[in-house]
Amino acid sequence: MNVDRMRKIDYYAGVPLTFFATLLVRGIGLVIRRARVKPKNVLLIELSEMGSAILVDPAMQKLKREADANLFFCIFASNKPSLELLGTVPDENIFTIREKSIATLALDSLRFLFWTRRRKIDTVMDLELFSRYTALLTGLSGARNRVGYYGFHNEGLYRGEMLTHRVAYNPHQHIARNFIALVNASLAENPETPYSKTRIDDDEIVLRTVEVPENEKQQMREKIHAEFPQFDAARQRVVLINPNASELLPQRRWMPDRYVELAQRILDRFPDVLLLLTGAPSERDEADDLRRRIDRDRCVNFAGRLKLKELPTLYSVSRLMVTNDSGPGHFSSITPLRTFVLFGPETPALYGSLGNSTPIYAGLACSPCVSAANHRKTACTDNVCLQAITVDQVFAEVEAELAG
Repeated sequence: MNVDRMRKIDYYAGVPLTFFATLLVRGIGLVIRRARVKPKNVLLIELSEMGSAILVDPAMQKLKREADANLFFCIFASNKPSLELLGTVPDENIFTIREKSIATLALDSLRFLFWTRRRKIDTVMDLELFSRYTALLTGLSGARNRVGYYGFHNEGLYRGEMLTHRVAYNPHQHIARNFIALVNASLAENPETPYSKTRIDDDEIVLRTVEVPENEKQQMREKIHAEFPQFDAARQRVVLINPNASELLPQRRWMPDRYVELAQRILDRFPDVLLLLTGAPSERDEADDLRRRIDRDRCVNFAGRLKLKELPTLYSVSRLMVTNDSGPGHFSSITPLRTFVLFGPETPALYGSLGNSTPIYAGLACSPCVSAANHRKTACTDNVCLQAITVDQVFAEVEAELAG
């Protein structure tokens, strides 16, 4: 299903369903009084954002460290590979929901209700900010502790009243800190209104990095060599450009003409650079058009050539990457790769990479224009926030890094 259709279903079906689910959950709560339990079998729900599967890892590590929790995760089937990059959650503990059609969505939702009970899930954390669907999954999961973001006196999306731990989402702090706040709420000794009255230090949102074996790096170099036979890893540096962004928010895309000029300037300035255009298999044709326009021998269309789980290996043999605000900016954060991320309708203050990353952001008066309050759907059809980022500005950052 496309994103707009999913939004409509979430609104027109989600509002009445969360209302009636609230009545059901409250009714059960009046009949069956259940004491709170310490988190042991903890399920985290984050369906649609691949980058969040990386950003939530510090929170999951805290659950393992301080609660010795068994971790479970619920995610859309198409986004599962992003969760597997760090391997924090065992494969058998991951529940996937197929979002291809309403029928598969309904069937998997029903399966989910049995799955949580068979695994004796005692704590559910809803990581989503705007989804009524995940509110329903949380409320009907059967878990004693149901932790999530709650609006309190804020205007915003109606998501029912199904939480036992109502956490105040802080729009002034990075989302990784907000994820830690959910963990702190679940570990609190006493009830709070709102959760979580705790301090979150910088060292709590540090990401782990993956160690890529040398043999895997060599195999990656061989894959690059297969696409560009003149590639010599001993004398050439690999620069990556990821020109695409997910359909969830196409306004995040920098203009193709500027990527063309940026690539040409990099290749002309640094004769030892091999430039790879990366992306998903569905983006290969678009990347090939970009390659033709760049019109340089040392530019290769690498889109669709790797599985997502191979990206950390590619990043480990590369010098730097320029990318739109999208998944690769977060995937690279689990490696030392120097990354430059172009931000527009969202802000790096809330969604910036936790890795070796530099955000490039114009900071217009209208930015950021998407949030939990508007279902991350903007009325903007003219992304001046990205048009304001010039090729000179991005090239200056890249040139300083490569020259240094």
